[in-house]
Amino acid sequence: MSATHNHGHAHHGHSHGVTNERRVAIAMWITGGFMVVEALGGYLSGSLALIADAGHMLTDTGALALAWLAVRFARRPADDARSYGYHRAEILAAFLNGAAMMALAWWVIFEAAMRFMEPAPVLATPMLVVAAGGLLVNIASFWMLHGAGDSLNMRGAAVHVLGDLFGSVAAIAAAIVILLTGWMPIDPILSVFVALLILRSAWNVTRDSAHILMEGTPAGLDPDAISSDLVANVEGVVDVHHLHAWSLGSGRAVATLHARLAPLADAHAALAGIKARLGSHFDIGHATVQIEPGDCIDEARMDHKHDH
Repeated sequence: MSATHNHGHAHHGHSHGVTNERRVAIAMWITGGFMVVEALGGYLSGSLALIADAGHMLTDTGALALAWLAVRFARRPADDARSYGYHRAEILAAFLNGAAMMALAWWVIFEAAMRFMEPAPVLATPMLVVAAGGLLVNIASFWMLHGAGDSLNMRGAAVHVLGDLFGSVAAIAAAIVILLTGWMPIDPILSVFVALLILRSAWNVTRDSAHILMEGTPAGLDPDAISSDLVANVEGVVDVHHLHAWSLGSGRAVATLHARLAPLADAHAALAGIKARLGSHFDIGHATVQIEPGDCIDEARMDHKHDH
């Protein structure tokens, strides 16, 4: 059996990575700076909603720092130790961010349950002022991240900031209700509502990043459908097998496959056709293709075993 191997790469612009890095850094400093103000405001006012939001901001600052480092790492070129480069750094950061947010959401729910059993007084006026400032800060941070792409890493960071934004809205609503009615349970009730919203978003980011880390097949790619498509559309290809597809990072699908050719088929033309088809119809930017002019050696061995 003769084999031909070929690799293809898809690269993103250097300037795009630098822009994302700058946007994440600005969002990190904005969030981290106001986190101190909100924590102090929550402590002085006695508001669980503010304390929860300050906790979100603390994890946000860490999450944005991770995202910032991940963007820097992802721009580093491949080396002998990491031949695929550092794209997985972004996915690892997204996974850690999602897991941290899920843990924080459960902590808020637990604290809210404690507040129901032992109600605590809340100073609504300072709570309202701080929450309003937090809302403006979160809007600014979310706007910065919104223009920084749609990778899982950016999604993970944006989930944190979006959770904070919801937290600020909930804290404002709770402060207004307490000011108008004096009804204290609204504080833990809205805290739980926000925690559940965050839990759902954080779970999605954690699940998607874990799927990539486990080298699962990218969403929307069916190996059997790809094999059938290549046989039907690439001249000289009669069978495609051992096809595996996974992701290096968000939007960076890769694949390996064996392709058996018809007798006298042009191997170089078939190889070029396979790679072009994978790129144009399945958005697979990196492929390792093994061309087999005859039966697959694995199948030949199996047939030999059956004969005996």
